[in-house]
Amino acid sequence: MTTSGIEHDQIANLNRRKWLKAVGLAALAGLAACSTVSLPTGEGAGVSSSATGTLASIRASAGLPPLVADPQLEQAALQQAGYMARRGRMSHTTGWGKDFASRVKDNRIDGAAAENIAEGRFDQQKLFDIWEHSPGHRRNMLDPRFTRFGLAYVRDGHDGALRYWSLVLGR
Repeated sequence: MTTSGIEHDQIANLNRRKWLKAVGLAALAGLAACSTVSLPTGEGAGVSSSATGTLASIRASAGLPPLVADPQLEQAALQQAGYMARRGRMSHTTGWGKDFASRVKDNRIDGAAAENIAEGRFDQQKLFDIWEHSPGHRRNMLDPRFTRFGLAYVRDGHDGALRYWSLVLGR
């Protein structure tokens, strides 16, 4: 084999190794992105802490202990609120065929869980007033199995006064 033939083979092997390395790194980055649970961010994130007192009051009226704000549940709530805002409608499912049960599993939420959703041009106090006077939503908030919650909203992209809310309850 000539010197130029050896150099050509070395360059081909080097390029092949670089290509395989790049493909491997891209695959690892993709897997890491799938398994990463990020903390809630954005305008409607972090509202769980401001709802703690309201939920405690609602639960105290039924002789139940207060719920603790939980970032993992808030992340699940923020995901659903964001999905609804992007679609412009309320739904417990997503366009990817994910129902509440599969979203709970994807967010690594163990045990019993429930979700309240809402859409409207109202603040948090009005939101809880609506849910408190709705039998199904009230039942979720008063479920004695739940000890944690996450609340989030995302504003509609066309109407800044319109918010899509999600409350995820769990233990």
